[in-house]
Amino acid sequence: MRVSIFGLGYVGSVSAACFAERKHHVIGVDTNPVKVDMIKSGRSPIIEPQLSELIEHAVNNNYLTATIDTENAIFKTDISFVCVGTPSNNNGSIDTRHLENACRDIGQALAKKNSFHTVAIRSTLLPGTMRNIVIPILENVTGWTAGKDFGVCNNPEFLREGTAIDDFNHPAKTVIGSTDSRSGNMVAELYQGLPGQIIHCAIETGEMIKYTDNAWHANKITFANEIGAFCKANNIDSHQVMDVFCQDDRLNISRAYLKPGFAFGGSCLPKDLRALTHKARNQDLQLPLLHSILTSNQVQIEQALETITSHGKKSIGILGFSFKAGTDDLRESPMVQIIERLIGKGYDLKLYDQSVNIAKLVGANRDYIMKAIPHIERLMANDVQEVLAPSEVIVIGHNAPEFAQIGEWLRPEQQIVDFVRIPTLEKHQHYNGICW
Repeated sequence: MRVSIFGLGYVGSVSAACFAERKHHVIGVDTNPVKVDMIKSGRSPIIEPQLSELIEHAVNNNYLTATIDTENAIFKTDISFVCVGTPSNNNGSIDTRHLENACRDIGQALAKKNSFHTVAIRSTLLPGTMRNIVIPILENVTGWTAGKDFGVCNNPEFLREGTAIDDFNHPAKTVIGSTDSRSGNMVAELYQGLPGQIIHCAIETGEMIKYTDNAWHANKITFANEIGAFCKANNIDSHQVMDVFCQDDRLNISRAYLKPGFAFGGSCLPKDLRALTHKARNQDLQLPLLHSILTSNQVQIEQALETITSHGKKSIGILGFSFKAGTDDLRESPMVQIIERLIGKGYDLKLYDQSVNIAKLVGANRDYIMKAIPHIERLMANDVQEVLAPSEVIVIGHNAPEFAQIGEWLRPEQQIVDFVRIPTLEKHQHYNGICW
């Protein structure tokens, strides 16, 4: 099938590469010419395991290209996926400007096309966004009727940064909300042969499933951390408690995220919780657990800061500060908040994260760093030992494999503050787990 992908961030780049790997002809579309040029030259605009190789292979075999020309992409393809960002506004609602702009551009091109075309939204949208924003824009611009003259689908992604390729190729489920069976079947055809059930549903159901998943994931992380805090105060091994808890896979469902550790972050969970609770407030719904999750998450950050500063040392080394290992994404990373607070309190910091390379970041990540945290770049070290040498307190921010090997380089007097529980470090004389 001929596919166009609008938005070449995490979701768009991974989707483009994976569809192309499945022998579909893909055109990536983005307003950022840097991203377009990187794709066209066979390079990935983001850091994601295996993605660079997939993009290079797809480009070399003429299954993938990229452009800034929306009309050209629409005319040359049968189905378009919209993968633009829907970040948080200051009040927690979602910012749909990129989505609206993409729909207008697509609609203007569709109006000139004679054949049936399907528009599938991969971006995370609150229930009602498709009916109240996406479909009206497309219908107003084209003068056509969705579900009759062109198709509209909601196809939420369930990709985790760091494992996105594997998640795409081994989905637990594929959700397709559609205006009509023709467009829904077009989207389903792209996923034929992948594991997991293909679920056809109403558009609003498709929108809500992603928020339900992310609210549950965020809830599980917070629940485990609160259990961990209680366990530590009572000298109980919180991980042993949760290991027993997770043996009940009939009622407790899954082991994913159910390990006490540091606060959650990233571009999905905080944003989607804010959006969901903002909508609940507007509808006068009482959802106390959902409203409390971000508050509890912030308490975990405050506890982490207290654990670091309680040692009375000024030189702090931080290993891993993207929101999790294997990604360069710093947006809403709780470690960035820790770093900012420590800088404000006058601590001397050294930072290292293999995946974060300021010079190679483009798009939302680069804009975030340059506007919000430009001073972090000067604190970055080139390797682990450059962080260890001057630091009195070592903070392990995520579980990159290389951090398991640092025990042999530690000095006896150095304090370790571990946010992820790396077993090889627990025997160190001054080891501190955040909630174990």
